[in-house]
Amino acid sequence: MNCSALRGGAAVLKDITLGQYFPGDTVIHRLDPRTKILVLIVYITALFFAETPVTYALMALCLAAAIWISRIKLSVMVRGLKPLVLVIVLTSILNILYTKGEPLFSFWIITVTREGVMNAVKISVRIIMLVMGTFMLTYTTSPIMLTYGLELLMGPLKKLKVPVHELAMMMSMALRLIPTLIEETDKIISAQKARGAEFDTGNLFEKARAMLPILVPLFISAFRRADELATAMEARCYHGGENRTRLNVLKLRLRDGMALGLSAAVLGGVIVLVNMGI
Repeated sequence: MNCSALRGGAAVLKDITLGQYFPGDTVIHRLDPRTKILVLIVYITALFFAETPVTYALMALCLAAAIWISRIKLSVMVRGLKPLVLVIVLTSILNILYTKGEPLFSFWIITVTREGVMNAVKISVRIIMLVMGTFMLTYTTSPIMLTYGLELLMGPLKKLKVPVHELAMMMSMALRLIPTLIEETDKIISAQKARGAEFDTGNLFEKARAMLPILVPLFISAFRRADELATAMEARCYHGGENRTRLNVLKLRLRDGMALGLSAAVLGGVIVLVNMGI
């Protein structure tokens, strides 16, 4: 049995860090979850407005400052991007091949343009920064506080009979179960490879067929965990958000106002710079 293959499969799964929470006592960790969600929305909006190298540099500086303040290791952020490498590469290739403009060189029926290369770079950088910004929210906010913040932000929708608490709870549980399912998949792959299963050989259809011994027990495990969770909630007489109280009530503080003001200033600065062509 090839032990390196086992380690390789485990490493790929461990690279998926979405949904993980890294406890800390930094300013970003202490921010109100509502503030962090709103700042992320403003950050994503500013990122889509960014068009010039200066605006991208400004957004990168803001992201780097947030990572430094939160004390999240850059290696953790980069490792979380590894599962997205294929998406980034495919997106870049499509932009290079299908964007018209000034030709740089041609090969057979393929023409690479200057605008295509520039668009590919922009899209790649935008995806990387977008994902890393989202990581910052989940890395510095516990699932419970994230649920609470989402529920409070969506509170006005209750007047429209929208099940706000249930929606926030489902989103939080989905994020929380990602690391658990990854760990479960890692165990199943290791068990199958220990029995001689091969997942890295053969053509595309053979590899897809080889994934069935992984998907079937994974789905069974996911449904079993969901059933156990539902039973536990019913045993504790859980009835949603109706008449529920909380030990720690969220309150917006000065640091939350400063964070929102700074993010709004960055968004305004990006819009101004783009309009000035800088």
